[in-house]
Amino acid sequence: QVQLVESGGGLVQPGGSLRLSCAASGSIFSINAMGWYRQAPGKQRELVAAISSGGSTNYADSVKGRFTISRDNAKNTVYLQMNSLKPEDTAVYYCNAGLRVGVSDLYRAYWGQGTQVTVSS
Repeated sequence: QVQLVESGGGLVQPGGSLRLSCAASGSIFSINAMGWYRQAPGKQRELVAAISSGGSTNYADSVKGRFTISRDNAKNTVYLQMNSLKPEDTAVYYCNAGLRVGVSDLYRAYWGQGTQVTVSS
């Protein structure tokens, strides 16, 4: 059974920083891309940032220059460093990973349970 567990969310003032972590555990054979999505109240879930197994990254335009995604392949963990936070960054942030549990398995998308990030004074 595979689990993705996020941590690091919370309440922060505008201009502040937070670092999210997401660790994948369980019977994992290999992990392809990993990423962070977010969903604000009344809005659709959107991609924030993604990173390939080789380290290539892409970001939503709204977070470029402020957020940095990274990963530790040895720990099956992905991070999101969020700086210069704005009230519009307030959302539930979800971790996503494309992984397979066996050599003959297909890559499937797995999701974490989400962590709340609130940016407010």
